[in-house]
Amino acid sequence: MQKTLHSSTIKTALAELGWSQKELAEQVGVTAQAVTNWLKGSDFPRPDKLLKLAMLLKLSFAELVAPEANAPVVAFRKKAGAKTTDAHRLKAMAMGTMLKPLVEYLPKLRALRTKINNPSLEYRSLQNAVKAVREKLGIGMQAPLRYQHIIGEFAANDAILVPVLWGQKLRHENALHILLPEEQVTFIFLNLDTHIEDFKFWMSHELAHVYTPELAGTDAGEDFADAFSAAFLFPEDVASIAYSDAIKKQTQHSELGVLQRYAAEHSISIFTVYCEIEKYAVAKGLPKLRTQEQQLHAVRTVTRGELVSEILFKPLPPEPSALIASAHSVFQSQFFDAMRRMLREKGTGPGYLQQVLDVSIHDGAALHSELLH
Repeated sequence: MQKTLHSSTIKTALAELGWSQKELAEQVGVTAQAVTNWLKGSDFPRPDKLLKLAMLLKLSFAELVAPEANAPVVAFRKKAGAKTTDAHRLKAMAMGTMLKPLVEYLPKLRALRTKINNPSLEYRSLQNAVKAVREKLGIGMQAPLRYQHIIGEFAANDAILVPVLWGQKLRHENALHILLPEEQVTFIFLNLDTHIEDFKFWMSHELAHVYTPELAGTDAGEDFADAFSAAFLFPEDVASIAYSDAIKKQTQHSELGVLQRYAAEHSISIFTVYCEIEKYAVAKGLPKLRTQEQQLHAVRTVTRGELVSEILFKPLPPEPSALIASAHSVFQSQFFDAMRRMLREKGTGPGYLQQVLDVSIHDGAALHSELLH
C-alpha cells in the first residue's frame, strides 16, 4: 500500500501560514506538480522532503502522514540522554518505506523462527530465556559472549544487518530497528563507530527485538530488550561467582576492582556487571554491594574498549569495498548483495542509497559506484 499524506491537515496548515501550494513547493525545493501529486496521493515525498514539510508546517509525523496498515515499525537504540523526536521517527519511517522495494531481492524467507513466548522482566523467567538462547547458540552460561556468536541468529530470523559508519557524537541513535510487518523482514542498522562493550549490548538488545516482534516499537519492548541484553551478556551463573568474589573484599575500592576485572573479561560495561550482580543479590535475598551506581561512571570513562570500526578497519574511514565486504563476511548480511541486484536491474541512482542508509551524498555516491563496479 502506498503511504499517503494527510492532505486536509496540510491544507489547513497552509491556510494558517497564508501560503499557496506553489509557495510551499518553493520552500521545500520541488515543483508545484510534485506537491499536487503528494496531496492527491499519487506520489510520496522522499525522507528529506518529508522532514522539510514537517518542519515548515510544524506538523508531527502522525499529523503529516495518514495511518497505513502494515506501516514500518521503528525502534531506536538511543545514546544516553538522547531524546527521540518526531523528526527521528519521521526519517526512520520514511527509510522503512524506501526499503520495501529491496525485499524482493533478499533471500527467501525462513519458515521457522525463534520466538520468546510470554517475555517477562521477572528474574527467573528472564534467566530461563537467556539460558535457552545460549544453549541454542552452544555457549556455556559462564563463557564471555562475543558479538560474532549472535550474528547468525539475525539471518536465521530474517533480520538483515546493515553496518554503517554514523560517527560517535553526531547521531541520536547507535542502532535503528525497522520492521516491515507485511513483508515480515527486519532491517537493523548497526553503527560501527561504537565502543565494543556498547556494541555487544545493543546487538543483544536488537536480538531480543527479533525474538519478540509483537513488542516492536513499544516501551515494553524496549524494557524487555534492555533486560534481556544485560542478562544475556552476564547471566546468573557468572553473576553469582562475581558476587562471591566482590562481597568478600574488605574495601569498596577492592570491590570495584572485581567489577572492573569481570567487565574486562567479558568485554562489557562495568555498569552491566554491577546491575546484574545487584539483581542476583535481590533475587537471592543477599546483601547488596558497597559500590554505588554513581561511582561507576568515572571508572567507565577510562576503561572503554576500542570502537568496532577501529577493530575492523585500518585506516579509517574504510573504502566502500571494505565496508561492503565486511557486511558480507563479518555480519553475514545479504543487504549489499540484494542492493547490487536491485541497482543493476532497476537502474536506481545513488540518491536512493544516500537516503536509505542516511549517509552523505558523497558516501552514497561512492557506495553506488562500488556496487555497480
